[in-house]
Formats: sequence, structure tokens, C-alpha cells
Amino acid sequence: MHNSSIKYNIVVDTSMYKPYITIVFVFFIILISSLNFPLNNIVLLAEGQQQQEQQQSAISGSTKTVTELSKLNGKNSSITLENKTVNYFENANGYLVYPISTTTTTSSSIESNISANNDNTTFPAMVMIHEWWGLNENIKIMAETLAKEGYVVLAADLYNGQVANTTESAQNLVSKVRENPSESINNLQHAVRYLASLENVNSSKIASLGWCFGGGQSLQLALNTEPEYPLAATIIYYGNLVSDQESISKIKWPVLGIFGDQDKSISVESVKQFEEALNANGITNEIYIYKGVGHAFANPSGDNYAPQETQDAWEKTVSFLKKYLK
Repeated sequence: MHNSSIKYNIVVDTSMYKPYITIVFVFFIILISSLNFPLNNIVLLAEGQQQQEQQQSAISGSTKTVTELSKLNGKNSSITLENKTVNYFENANGYLVYPISTTTTTSSSIESNISANNDNTTFPAMVMIHEWWGLNENIKIMAETLAKEGYVVLAADLYNGQVANTTESAQNLVSKVRENPSESINNLQHAVRYLASLENVNSSKIASLGWCFGGGQSLQLALNTEPEYPLAATIIYYGNLVSDQESISKIKWPVLGIFGDQDKSISVESVKQFEEALNANGITNEIYIYKGVGHAFANPSGDNYAPQETQDAWEKTVSFLKKYLK
């Protein structure tokens, strides 16, 4: 019986044909020249094709990001949000988003919270801090996702409107921030102040959350929080850590940490030292180290993206916030 699925591996030694290939190529060049067809057009066509492929790849990556992050919305996708760009500190404009209405298909707790908000009560709030790429669409989508859980979210901007598209540009932007850490801390302190000033925010229920570079900044905000604007929780996704017990003692609220055991930037040892410092100071904490995943595993646009671990980490994040902010 004939099997159409049989595959043949044919190996051809092309070395004997190289002289003929060279002759054909030379003939092709002569022919093109005789037709007065500029050779640089061939290069331009090739470059145009490459650029088109790169654009298609970028669009594909962006679509994947939106699709993956939208899965985190769960049953809350029907909640209507209000969003706008707001100036909260000098030249820093953040992305503010919060829920304004819902339908009967959403969870009763969120629905009742939004309903209560319409009666001039308030929401807990979140200062959300971007990765080293800047305040891009990924972060805005995450701000919207959290807002649908019943929070007012301000996605802060530590780059004054700049967004990196390459590793080199991201490195340059993050280096500028790290060269002047007091400015970024001042920026985030004003983000907390801004949220506390809003009529629809419960000023005693403001937390911070960041990924990667933003995770480290979330911890720095906790270590430099203004006494009159204390936080209610700190969330760190694989950010740079501090293990000095005296420094950690400044934190007076629960801490959630999300990490991967294959992270080459944030070692498991440093995570354990951080956890020990929290415990030594009696600080309530939940530290999770996911096996088999590396740095930035919760970013759908990255090579280390781990969808199952991302979903589980987000569920833990939502549960943690519900426990300490609501």
C-alpha cells in the first residue's frame, strides 16, 4: 500500500556545481546591466522585504502580548474602565485607570465595590511601576487588568515619556535613573501623594507593584515611604533586593515577592536572604520561587515567558491584595 507520509532525505553534493553557479551569476549581472536596471534596486528590494518582515514580527509580538495578558482578566472583562493620562510629578505623566461600572456577569465582590463607589465611597489604589522598557502598552494593559479587580491604578513613569524598543536603549534609560536614585524615589512618592488626593481612593489602602526594574523600585519606595503617606502593601516581581535587616525594618506592611529559580539576575540565595530579613523584623510576607523559570517570566513579549506560572503568580497577587487592601 502506498504511504503518502513517507519522507525522503536527499543529500546533494553541490561543490561540483560551484563553477557553473558562478558563471550563471556573472551572466545575470551582465544581463541586468544591459537592461540599465540599477543593481542597488536589488539591495533596496531585499532591505524592504526584511523591514516588512520585522514589522510583521513586531505586530505579531504585540498581538501575542495583548492576547496573553487579556487572559488574566478572567470573569472581570465586562467591567467598564475610565482611563486618562495625568501629570502627577513635574514632567512625569502617568496612566490612571479605574472601574466605573459593571454588569451582572462580574463577581459579586467587585460589583458591590463599584456600586458602593458610586455612593461616594472609595477604592484601594496601586502605584504600578514599569520594567526597564518604560511605560509601554504591556504596563497599561496590566494597569487595566488590575483596575478590573476593583482598584484605582496609577502606572508611574520614571523615564519622562520615553519608551525603549531595544536592549541598548533600555539600558541607557535605566542607567540614568540609577545614577540619580533620589529623583525616582521622589517621583514615586509623588505618585502615592497623587493617589491619596483622589476622591475615589482610600488613602490608607495604597500599595505598590513592579516588575524587573520596577520590582526593585517598588522595594525602594517601601524603604523610602513618607511617614504621612504609608503604604498598605508592597509587591515585587523579580526585582533587585535588599537584605540588610536594619533597612528592611522600615517596612511596616505585608510584602509579596514573585521570583524564578532560573533567574540569572536575582539569585535564589538573594531571595532567601531577603525573606530572612523580613522574618527577622516580623514583617508579614509571602515569597514564591517558581521552579524552571527565569527572569521576566511574566512578560509575554519576552523569551522567558511562562504562561502557567504567570497565571498562578497573578492569582496569588490578586489574592494577596484582596487580603490586605480590601
